[in-house]
Amino acid sequence: MSDGVPRGLQVKRARGLSRTVRYQNRRRLLMMAEGSKADSRADRGGMAGNFDLNQPLVGAGLESPADEEGVHVSFSQLIAEQCQDGEDLDGFELQQLDEESRDYVTELGSGFEYSGRGLNDMEMDSDGRQTDPLVSVPWSSATMKILSSMPSRTIGRSRGAILSQYYNKTLQLRRRSQSRPSIRDFSRSSRPSIRGYGMEVDVTDGPESEIKKRERLVNNLQNLSVGDRMKMLRGMPLSVAEKKNLRRLTLQKDKSPTSSSKIPCCSQLKYYIIIAVRHSWYSWLSFLHSLQLWQFLLKRVGGRFGTGVLSYFLFLKTLLFFNIFLFLVTFLFLVLPQAMHPPELPEGGRDFTGLELISGAGLFTDTLMYYGYYSNFTLQRSCAGEHNRSASSDPDCLSKRFSYNMSLAYFFTIGMSFFITCIILVYSMSKSFGRSFRIDKSYSILAMKVFSSWDFKVIKQTSVELMSENNCTQLKELLAEVVQKKEKNSPCQALWRLMVHGLAWAICIGATAGCVISVYFFSEYMHKDLQRTSRQANANPLLKEASLLALPALVSLLNLLLPGLFNLAAWMEEYHSPSVRTYVALGRNLMLKVSVLAVLCYHWLGRVAAKPNDINLVCWETFVGQELYRFLIMDFIFTLLNALFGELLWRLFSQRVLRRGRKPAFDIARNVLDLIYAQTLAWIGVLFSPLLPAVQIFKLLLLFYVKVSSVMMNCQAPRRPYRVSQMTTIFITLLCFPSFLGASVCVTYTMWSIPPSTSCGPFRNLGTMFQAGKRWVQELEKNNPDLSVVARVHAYLVENPFFLFVGAGIFLIVIYFYSQVVDGQRKVIALLQEHIEKEGVDKKYLITQLQSVHERKKRIPRRLRSQDSGC
Repeated sequence: MSDGVPRGLQVKRARGLSRTVRYQNRRRLLMMAEGSKADSRADRGGMAGNFDLNQPLVGAGLESPADEEGVHVSFSQLIAEQCQDGEDLDGFELQQLDEESRDYVTELGSGFEYSGRGLNDMEMDSDGRQTDPLVSVPWSSATMKILSSMPSRTIGRSRGAILSQYYNKTLQLRRRSQSRPSIRDFSRSSRPSIRGYGMEVDVTDGPESEIKKRERLVNNLQNLSVGDRMKMLRGMPLSVAEKKNLRRLTLQKDKSPTSSSKIPCCSQLKYYIIIAVRHSWYSWLSFLHSLQLWQFLLKRVGGRFGTGVLSYFLFLKTLLFFNIFLFLVTFLFLVLPQAMHPPELPEGGRDFTGLELISGAGLFTDTLMYYGYYSNFTLQRSCAGEHNRSASSDPDCLSKRFSYNMSLAYFFTIGMSFFITCIILVYSMSKSFGRSFRIDKSYSILAMKVFSSWDFKVIKQTSVELMSENNCTQLKELLAEVVQKKEKNSPCQALWRLMVHGLAWAICIGATAGCVISVYFFSEYMHKDLQRTSRQANANPLLKEASLLALPALVSLLNLLLPGLFNLAAWMEEYHSPSVRTYVALGRNLMLKVSVLAVLCYHWLGRVAAKPNDINLVCWETFVGQELYRFLIMDFIFTLLNALFGELLWRLFSQRVLRRGRKPAFDIARNVLDLIYAQTLAWIGVLFSPLLPAVQIFKLLLLFYVKVSSVMMNCQAPRRPYRVSQMTTIFITLLCFPSFLGASVCVTYTMWSIPPSTSCGPFRNLGTMFQAGKRWVQELEKNNPDLSVVARVHAYLVENPFFLFVGAGIFLIVIYFYSQVVDGQRKVIALLQEHIEKEGVDKKYLITQLQSVHERKKRIPRRLRSQDSGC
């Protein structure tokens, strides 16, 4: 005791006096902040005449998100002092809003395991205060105030609060476009203040107050520019119906009778021209979009069968474009010039029998279809317009004469077409790598697909149904990927599955080896039979042409039957993932196709081209072109038979005999490898048959419609939906490396190493096809010595095979670096996602520590009170 006053009473008086002083300082700080805010706002923009500055909402000074930083700086000192004072200073702090008092830490972010829970998930302590299961102690008022001041806690405001907030934002935008009046022209109450911060939610506001807020917001929106108005409407966190209503009210007020008279005539004309140009551009884009090939059919297939079956038809479409490019190049630079200068053919042409459509021989032999028809001289047009192959003696005609070196054109056309195709393939593969191997978690894609996949511009009933079916199938695939779980097998089960996989692969490899051996010996037998029939003078030509179909028929039959054995082996392995099963089937079918093509290339280039005199061939290039034509046609025939018997009859047998409601599934792996096999034949055959890409185009067009009809009628969607985000990339990769690379090797070996025929074709009387370019460079250097640089460039870049290896190496390095960049991006994105998760954990940790600090500070006054009471 001191001066008769108890010690406890003195402590209480001192504490009250310190609280009073701190409260006065705090009020002084608030007034300074209000004045600085008003002055800064007055400097930034002026006031418009259309706005009522005496509105209570303006006086409250609702801050926009752009001004939140300054407000939070003003609050930080208050919050720091409040944490030091304890809960006794709750009455002197900012008032807690009703809505913010309902915001709990359960919605802080994705880092919390309990995020998304509502008010009912909170627990109650013994004193009736609300607690969270994460922390054993209740949240204090200081903690709740700090949490409510976080920027993330402003989410979820009421509609009236949103209208009030965006009324002030439109007011600020309007002020920036006006003149700047002095701050002395306004009353004290009209200056912005931070005392109204956080007052968006007013439980006493009724419908009349919300209507007034809406009207004021519509007035402000009407006075904004079109761009600012649309930006403001898009940023409002309101429903689409509310935004449409606000836009409609704004446009109704904007369409006054005197508004059009205010716009000058030149401006109206400019606006009309801009609108007309924009409509024309959009119409042109819509027209180009409608010209996309098979757009509606692809959407139907994708909507009913998913992305796996759709990837097959997209790959077929890609092959069609490759063949169109190849056909255009060969037609413009080879077929068309030769058709304008036809060579002299021997008399006694052959009659059409119909077998030529399958065998490619007979009447088709001496046509533009094959290599032997093309001339080896320079095509020329004289001054009189007559076609000849010799130069005119008139010196005046030398500059007017048209000449076209056919052998040089043939060599460079084939070479440049392969080079451009290689560039397109590498570019497509790199682009597909970047598109399919990016980081895209199924959860995020599922959210985007659910909330932003519907196109509201679609109003046609059939299009709406098609889009609904497509979105439904994609959602099923994403959900199947989300719920997919990895099964853990015991050591015995893992050993058993390993034995089953080994047995299945042994069966597939053995069957492939047997097919390759059978093709090899049968091709040797057919070659010997051809030698025997070539010596017979009275052999029937039709029977000879028909016998040549035996080897293509055998290869096509093996390509039809072996994939069924591979599917049986996959059924024995019992793959849980449909995508893994598809990839395994792709590998096995690829092994079969590559092996068979290797044997066939050896048959054509090692037997026929090496010793053409053994079978009395005048032009072995034409014979190889006919062989490739027969293989393409026979492969198409067996594909049609598979669609008829393998899919249609199996569906009828399954539904009517076995009484099963399910249809057979579409075999993606086999059909894709059939396309790659046929495309490899077309690339190899373009050297021997320049019009073979046209045959491939016709085949792909028919095959698309046959396959679409067969899939829609005879097949069904997979039992377990699965998303194949990398399937197209794998198809392009297989097309590039095994297919195009093998075809390029065969064509390059033929042009560099095998001597051409001496009595047909554009390279007759040359040691190799490659010498055509070399001879042209020598003549060019001889006629014009100044162009000797071209000869040296040709010698170093074209004649030297090292350039090809360097070019191939550069392409491989580019692909490797691109894949490494994509892989690095995936790792960085994974680290960033992990960092975001850790940020949530950090928030949880900091809030828990804040609560513990507050609890420790609450115990100090209690301890002092207990000591005072003890005294």
